[in-house]
This record gives sequence, C-alpha cells and structure tokens, in this order.
Amino acid sequence: MIKRDTILIFEDSAIDREILVEIFRMDYKILEASNGKEGIALLNSHFASIAVVLLDYMMPVMDGIEVLEYLRERNVPNKIPFIMVTGEESPELEKKGYEYGVISYIRKPYQPDVIRQIVINAVGWFKYKMQLEVVVKKQNENIKKQNEILLQQTKKLNQLNEILIDSLSNIVEFRNLETKQHIKRIREFSLCLGGSIIKLYPEYDLTPEKLVQIGWASSLHDIGKIAIPDNIILKSGKLTGDEFELIKSHTTKGAEIIQSAIRLNDKAVYNYAYDIARHHHEKYDGKGYPDGLKGEEISIAAQIVSLVDVYDALTSKRVYKAAYDPDKAYQMIINGHSGAFSPKLLKAFTEVKAEFEEILVKYHDED
Repeated sequence: MIKRDTILIFEDSAIDREILVEIFRMDYKILEASNGKEGIALLNSHFASIAVVLLDYMMPVMDGIEVLEYLRERNVPNKIPFIMVTGEESPELEKKGYEYGVISYIRKPYQPDVIRQIVINAVGWFKYKMQLEVVVKKQNENIKKQNEILLQQTKKLNQLNEILIDSLSNIVEFRNLETKQHIKRIREFSLCLGGSIIKLYPEYDLTPEKLVQIGWASSLHDIGKIAIPDNIILKSGKLTGDEFELIKSHTTKGAEIIQSAIRLNDKAVYNYAYDIARHHHEKYDGKGYPDGLKGEEISIAAQIVSLVDVYDALTSKRVYKAAYDPDKAYQMIINGHSGAFSPKLLKAFTEVKAEFEEILVKYHDED
C-alpha cells in the first residue's frame, strides 16, 4: 500500500506557495500547482500518495469552487481531505465550500502554528474516518453473510415445518377416508378467500406473508380428530348427543396437540395453527364452539378457515351425505343456512365464488 505522505498545494501566488512549502517541508512531500487545471492533473497522477489538499479559492483557469465542483462529481472529496485557503471573510463562500466537501478553512495572512494544527487535525480525522468506513464495510459484509446463513436456516426450518404439517395432515386424511383432498382444498380456499379480504378490507392488516402462514396453519385445523375414536369419526348414521359432544372436542384437543406435541419453529404459524384448531367452529352470532366467541372476537384467520371448512364439507361426499352442487353450497352459506358468518367475510366470499369452484375441480376427491 502506498503511503499517503504528500501535500498538494493549489496556489497561484508563488510567495504564498513558498510560505506553505516552508511550513510543511519537514513533514510532507510537496506538490505545487499554480492553477486549478494544473492541480487536478497532479491530483490524478499522485492520487494514492496525497494526504491532504490545500486549495486556494482565487485562482486562474479554474478557481477553488470550480475545482471542487469538478472533483465532487467524481467523489474525490470523500476520499481525500480538502482545506480551502482564502483571504475572504464570506459566510456564503464557507457554506458553499462545506457543501462541496471542504472540511476546514485556512485564512490569509498565514499563521504557521494554526495552519500546521489544522492540517494535523484534518489528516488525523480523515484517517480515522477511512478506517471506520473499512470497519463498517467489513461488519456489513459479515452481517450480510450471517443474514444469508440465517435465511438459509429459516428456509430449511420452514421446509421442515411444511413437511411436518403435510405429514400430520395426511394422517388426518387417512383416518377420514372420504376426504382425500380435504386438507389441500382447505389450504387453497383459505389463500383464495384471504386474498379477497386483503383487497377489500385493509383494516384486518392481512398481508401476503401472513396469508401464507395462515394457509399452512389451516392444514392442522382438524388435527384434534386424531384423538376421536374411529367408530365416531366414520359413523354413517346420526350421532348421539354424547357422540356429537365428543366430535366437538376435536377443537380443544387439536389446540392441546399443537401446544404440547407439535414443535413448529415458526412462531406465527404456531399461533395461527393453535387459534384455528380451537376456533374454526366458532360462529359470528356466538352460537359456535368451544368458547362461544362472537363477532370480531373470532380472529380473521379462524373466520376464514371456518367458512372454507363449511364450504368444503357441503361440496364433498361424506359417509352420511352426498355432495351438494357448488352453487347450492354457495347459496346455503350466503343465506345463513350453515351458520352465521361476518358480512365482510361473505362479501369477500362472493368475490371468489368462481375461484372456489376451480379449486374444487383441481383438487376433487377420487371416487
């Protein structure tokens, strides 16, 4: 690395140049320019060795401000300290000089001790500034590398979460023989309806990122059915009161399973999964279960999954019923025949009726 041991002096007065040379002869190599154009040429050819530039304001060919304006376009004042030399007392000049990158001023007539200290301070401060920039650059590079590592780890954890959720969802599907594609449809319906809510109702503060998390969490909405006996889950006839109460407990059992037995690394997905599993059978009029939540006490995530779960149940063949036509299922939901839903949710549902029917076709159950 070339040592910065040179002072470049822009000064058209030979006498003033000689004074400055004498002040710094013992400490620095000296380069002298009698006008701005000549000084720029010296700056370009000796750039790596220049420690500081003393720049006279009044010069022929190019004055000090013109030199700074030219060099600022090339970002030079950010790489070498510039000190303006002037005999004028002008606040406007000082302001303009600082705007162009000057870090200090030297006044004429010269006071050698003052000039020497100004240069020492400027060189020391600039050296510290450059070292600090190097440190900050290295830290930023390290932070970037660490962020990339964390991003990769996060992706791997998310992939593991998705594999875990898919696996658990498949277990529920396997037991519930008549709904082979139920979990996939619920996820797609949730994403579709959530997208409509994002467009219509920004007050819910849903985002595409949150919607993806809700989509994955929705896959675990019926995980509590693992704890319900097969003879009740697969019963083709009407359930008794006690059996229905046991079926209803899949909401609380699902929340307990997510809380105690499933390790989801994504905290947001965990929170959504717990809430959805427990509350996807709550109703807007307060007549749902298990907690009897009413209105906006029910989270928007649970409201979404509640509606799409009903729609899928209506349009799917079950051991105890045939599938309803999609339009019939739509009308039953809109008219409140399948429980109460938020007017906003129903409005969002009407906007995606056709998309829901496309999802039904794409993820239809095999006969």
